[in-house]
Amino acid sequence: MTDRAREQTLQDAAIAALRRGDAAVARATLSEMADPPAMLLAQACNRLGDLDGEQAALNRILQQDMRNLPAMLAMGQNLIRRGDERGASIWFRGALAQAAATGAPPALQPLLQQAQASIAQSGRKFEDHLSAAIADLPALPRIAQATDLLLGKSELYLQQPSMFYFPGLPQRAFYERNEFAWVPAIEAATDAIIAELNDVRAGAPDFAPYVQTPTDRPAPNNPLRDDPSWGAYYFWQQGEIVADHAARCPAVMAALDHADRPMIAGRSPMALWSLLKPGTHIQPHHGLLNTRLICHLPLIVADNCALRVGAETRAWAPGEMLIFDDSIEHEAWNRGNDTRVVLLFEVWRPEIHAEERIALTRLFEAIDQFGPKQVDAG
Repeated sequence: MTDRAREQTLQDAAIAALRRGDAAVARATLSEMADPPAMLLAQACNRLGDLDGEQAALNRILQQDMRNLPAMLAMGQNLIRRGDERGASIWFRGALAQAAATGAPPALQPLLQQAQASIAQSGRKFEDHLSAAIADLPALPRIAQATDLLLGKSELYLQQPSMFYFPGLPQRAFYERNEFAWVPAIEAATDAIIAELNDVRAGAPDFAPYVQTPTDRPAPNNPLRDDPSWGAYYFWQQGEIVADHAARCPAVMAALDHADRPMIAGRSPMALWSLLKPGTHIQPHHGLLNTRLICHLPLIVADNCALRVGAETRAWAPGEMLIFDDSIEHEAWNRGNDTRVVLLFEVWRPEIHAEERIALTRLFEAIDQFGPKQVDAG
């Protein structure tokens, strides 16, 4: 009998022994081979409870093929039996990622489902363990956000402005109303602004589309382009007062004077009523700049209507300012039955000091003078 024939005979005998449940004979048979198949050896060791032997055999496979899906799943199960659930989760996550990238045969689907269940169970135990460590402390929002990121319950969203990035600014999705001295004066004007809004909409309930097809550049790839479902009624547009709108709405104009708005020729201030009809979804996107914050004074609100900035979602409440960084991915939706309208305007980020504001103003004006300016296109 040739060496190759002998090896094949021993392998067949080991497989037969495993099939009839005789793992000891299978391992003994494999030990007679010059180069026993590592997966067969791992299976024999597994059934005998020899975790170290199984792990050594699996390591042989993974040293030659680090993305071997059956071996990755088996390694995770090996660590489960050792009581190392967190270590097992690492292997299971790798296996699930590999299966998502390259596919997996039907025979492995039950094992992949077990891997998902194991990851979920381990995650719950880990979360309980962490919660117990800080259970006697008060609620701390940044600690909660950090642990959500650690546990994979939240994604990390950072500033990604589409035109201009200013370094060194805090990565905050929302700012709170009480952080700005000018907010109460604007909120106090809510009723007067609503009265002006109702007068304007009595004659024309729809506004011009917020996203419009430009004549001097390619059309934006936005499903709401030229659609009044997301409407705009401007008071300041590209740094210029919209005179007829301003004349009709003195309460709006007086309220805006309280805000710390940028004054940039041809660009800022920007202020408008932003209207969102029922069933409208503003797709996730990033604003042009991270040097500003966007402010919403809610005037008409609807149920099932909200704004997501990064990992946090907030609903509008009448007369209560929402302030956020639109350079972080954000989206908005109106899943209710009523139209939503907010007074939308921009302010300087408070972290940018006076000299930097002067320099930024000159830079933005120079950018716009050099060629067609970029505009917000949702």
